[in-house]
Amino acid sequence: MSHANPPAESLRQILVDARTIAIVGASANPARASHDIMQRMLAAGYQVIPVNPNEAEILGQRAYPSLRDVPVPVDIVDVFRRSEDTPAIADDAVAIGARVLWLQLGVTSDDAAARATAGGLTVVMDACIGAIHRALKIPPRPQG
Repeated sequence: MSHANPPAESLRQILVDARTIAIVGASANPARASHDIMQRMLAAGYQVIPVNPNEAEILGQRAYPSLRDVPVPVDIVDVFRRSEDTPAIADDAVAIGARVLWLQLGVTSDDAAARATAGGLTVVMDACIGAIHRALKIPPRPQG
């Protein structure tokens, strides 16, 4: 199976419509890409929820041990984990009713894509959400 990411206009719509992003594999370490992306997406006006069983809080946001523990609806599940970990994350994304499974640059899994697609999610793989957000010149979300 071969997965093709949605076209730029669809990616734009995903990012404009989204309010909440759960970052699986978010890190409190400022040197990690997930920390930088979390900071950027918070600055862009999204509600960003870190998912990491080893952290209580990241960038002032309460962290949750798993997607299934997140108490609010999630639009985008952004994944900073190894490709082999993503099928189970895809299952969790389907279970919580997320709309998009977004696997970061270097992360791909046809199995995860198939599971998420079968569950009704849009799938983006091997793409940095921050870089796409910047390249598409998405304006900051209005607050409130």
